[in-house]
Amino acid sequence: MSEEIKSNDSTQNTESRANFANNESSSNYTNQDETSTVKNSTNNNLLKITVIAIAVATFLAGFTLANNLNDSEAEITREDIRVLEEKIENLKAPTASPQPAQAAQPTQPEIFKISLDDDPVKGDPNAPITIVEFSDFQCPFCSRFVVQTLGELEKNYIDTGKVKLVYRDLPLDNLHSNARAAHIAAECADEQGKFWEYHDILFENQGQWSRLATGELDNSLVKYSQELGLDISSFETCLISDEIANEVNKDALEARSYGASGTPTFFIGTEKDGFTKLVGAQPYSSFKQVIDSQLG
Repeated sequence: MSEEIKSNDSTQNTESRANFANNESSSNYTNQDETSTVKNSTNNNLLKITVIAIAVATFLAGFTLANNLNDSEAEITREDIRVLEEKIENLKAPTASPQPAQAAQPTQPEIFKISLDDDPVKGDPNAPITIVEFSDFQCPFCSRFVVQTLGELEKNYIDTGKVKLVYRDLPLDNLHSNARAAHIAAECADEQGKFWEYHDILFENQGQWSRLATGELDNSLVKYSQELGLDISSFETCLISDEIANEVNKDALEARSYGASGTPTFFIGTEKDGFTKLVGAQPYSSFKQVIDSQLG
């Protein structure tokens, strides 16, 4: 009987100790969870401090290691401290947000004030839009404009009364030795009302007369006037006229004052609102775009 009671008491004591241990263990787990929750809630500032501390420790450790490896004495200089402080500040500085790039502003074309002078006009003199062409009869790019583009401009704009074309002289003497004589001859043809016809003959035969010596060139220029039925005596007198030579010089000087140094150079617009410059043997589409924008 007594042995049975002791056994029960022993069993009860053992169970009590086990329950206490379990409760204590459970309490420990609860405390660990709470601690973990607190640690996980650490803010970004503590993380930054940790990074800074690691950076400082790494720098000092590296410096100490360098001293141990070298027998010579070394000291931390003010420059070392300054560099370290800059690194720490960089770690603390917030990252700037990228700013969107500003859209490029479209550039406005330069507007020129151009004189039409009294030069030859193709089309209706009262047409709303004017194309002023500075050209060289010996220039291959000017010939390309005549062959590839002028016909389309005539059909769609000049013949319909929307545009007139003014031809002005710009012989490039340093490149084309026969150009000036051809321009004088064309001005003489204009004196007899045949400028555009002479213009066409010169470009059609550019490959022939452009390579001739002076005497042969003069003969060819006179021959072209004969083909057009011009008065030969008046034409030949005109070829040596100072007035005509000065007219060609005047056009060339004015062209350079407008910034036209090469041929062909075109100015498209009106005397009232100004002109937009177009340089080179541009395709028809380039002329169309400028003309249509001005016609509205």
